[in-house]
Amino acid sequence: MALTFDDPKHHKTDWPFYWISQINSAYSDALERRIRHIGIDIPRWRAMMSLYEDQYLSVSEIAEFSAQKLNTTTKVIQRMIKDELVITRVRPTDGRVTEVCLTEKGDHLRKLALAEARAIYDLTFAGISADRVAELNRLMSEMHAALKKL
Repeated sequence: MALTFDDPKHHKTDWPFYWISQINSAYSDALERRIRHIGIDIPRWRAMMSLYEDQYLSVSEIAEFSAQKLNTTTKVIQRMIKDELVITRVRPTDGRVTEVCLTEKGDHLRKLALAEARAIYDLTFAGISADRVAELNRLMSEMHAALKKL
C-alpha cells in the first residue's frame, strides 16, 4: 500500500527520502569534521575516492562516480591540481578527454581520509549485521536504478 503524505496520521519520518537526506547530512557533517584537519573537504573526498593510485579517470567519470555535477567536479579537480593532489593527461585513446590521477601526496591524503571514513562506518554499523548491511545496499541500489529511469 502506498503512503499518502497528506494524511494527518502520517509523519515526515514515514517518507524514506526524509531519512536518506538526514543520513546523508549526518554522514557528511561527521566526515567533514574528521577530514578537515588533513585539508580535505567533502567535494575533494568524493573525487579522491573515485581515484586510486596509478588509476586514471576522466573528469566526467569522476563526476558520475562521486555524484557531483560536472562543473563542480571540474572546479574541484582544478583546485586539486593547484594543491598537487592530482595530475592530468590527455587520454591516450582519445585526445579530447582529460584524465586525472592522484599524485603520491593525493594518494597519501586519500588513505588518511579513508581511515576516518572507515572509523565512521565502524561506529555507525557496529550493531548491524553484515546481512542487514548487504540488504540495505541492495535496496538502495534498486531505488537508485528506479530513480535513474525517471
